[in-house]
Amino acid sequence: MNTKALLVREFEIRVFNESYERIYKCLSMIEDQHLWKQVHPNIPSIGNLILHLCGNSRQWILSGLGGREDNRNRDLEFIVQSNIKKSELVFLLENMKINLKYTLNDLTDNDINEKYLIQGFTVTGYSAVSHVLEHFSYHTGQITLITKFLTGADTGYYAGQDLNQPNN
Repeated sequence: MNTKALLVREFEIRVFNESYERIYKCLSMIEDQHLWKQVHPNIPSIGNLILHLCGNSRQWILSGLGGREDNRNRDLEFIVQSNIKKSELVFLLENMKINLKYTLNDLTDNDINEKYLIQGFTVTGYSAVSHVLEHFSYHTGQITLITKFLTGADTGYYAGQDLNQPNN
């Protein structure tokens, strides 16, 4: 498997199979009124974090690597949008998934090694994809923590799995 194929496969596992599923689990655990609740003035709400993830993915992969227009307004991602419901955020995430898959699958090995100027940073295509993967992981952890704080419940991500298995 070539570098591009390995990178895209890992992105799909980590972002679509892990982060997306965890975000959806958190959304199913919170009440609608908690979607835009800030647990602290310096901590964005779950809704804002989802908007931020979509904005970052759009800028770094769809625009940065895919050549689409960069129309991101990062500051707007952190303004409470209480008129946006959970189902609309799921729609945004699913639409982003479709566009990310299309853009990532369309990349070549040359695109992975090419240099790009994204959000003021000079990065390779590999670095841009890695950035979004890491960014999803980071903010999914925040969404998980906020969910646990708001509900007092465990997310059960690893329920039924023994995580104390030794390496072979």
